[in-house]
Amino acid sequence: MPRKKDIWRCGISRRSIAEIVVSGEIGNDVVWLPVEPEFEFTADPFGHWVDDQLHVFVEHYDYRSRHGVIRKLLYDQELNLVGQMRCLSEPWHLSYPQIFQGEGQMWMLPEGYRSGHLTIYRDHGGLTDWRPEYRLALDFVPVDASILHHQDRWWLFYSPATSKGSRKGHLHVAWAERLCGPWTTHPGNPVRVDPGSSRPGGTPVVIDGRVMLPVQDCRVTYGGGVRPLWVEQLDEKSFVAEAGAPISLPTSAGSFTDGMHTLSACGDLTLFDVKRIDRSYRGLFIDFRRMLREFDRL
Repeated sequence: MPRKKDIWRCGISRRSIAEIVVSGEIGNDVVWLPVEPEFEFTADPFGHWVDDQLHVFVEHYDYRSRHGVIRKLLYDQELNLVGQMRCLSEPWHLSYPQIFQGEGQMWMLPEGYRSGHLTIYRDHGGLTDWRPEYRLALDFVPVDASILHHQDRWWLFYSPATSKGSRKGHLHVAWAERLCGPWTTHPGNPVRVDPGSSRPGGTPVVIDGRVMLPVQDCRVTYGGGVRPLWVEQLDEKSFVAEAGAPISLPTSAGSFTDGMHTLSACGDLTLFDVKRIDRSYRGLFIDFRRMLREFDRL
């Protein structure tokens, strides 16, 4: 039974993602999301502005249930927290709620690989009513699938959930003319094999004409850092990319200096998360109690 546990916390940087990747650091002008109760956390932040309000979507996770749901936090123009609510849950674990606009609608593409599928959800009102719209058919069930509209088509970057090694160190690509497919997987998959710069970790964006995909550095630990992957060539037959240096964490991260695994663009702001590793016996006790509850239900 593992004793150490990753505890994540999210922040909002008042720097654009282009400023961050060019400078190589988050900077210290940061608004931190609220601290969660013991052995709960929020992670994987993505955001969208509507009428001077920032809607921040995160994974909320509790080690007592080991089940993730999607929560929305609402901020005013000055980045004061004005409300929060659960906005999406499923029988399976959910995380990485990438939200984006396309084809006249608002969409969310959360990770739910334990369902055996990747499902895109469409907003039916107020960024709170998310309903499944389409199940993407790909070569493998993906984790941390990250989407970009570029050169008149949709591109999807993801890691396959087939093994621990592929989840941390393989990058796959697919494309489609329309969000609801059909999707074509790249003939070179995996287009990249490197535990230091393959698993997606945030919003793909175009900076100075180049596609930049945030990727996780998982060489030492899962989510040990985020670095930019600069895609030099992307088409139906080829993929060429070069990884930059890891992004430095803000000094205000405090004890959360053991990693970062999401960097997402939101206009002039950037959302990110950082982690600390808990090695206390209290975490082991929580696991033991959860196992007892599961045994009692048998």
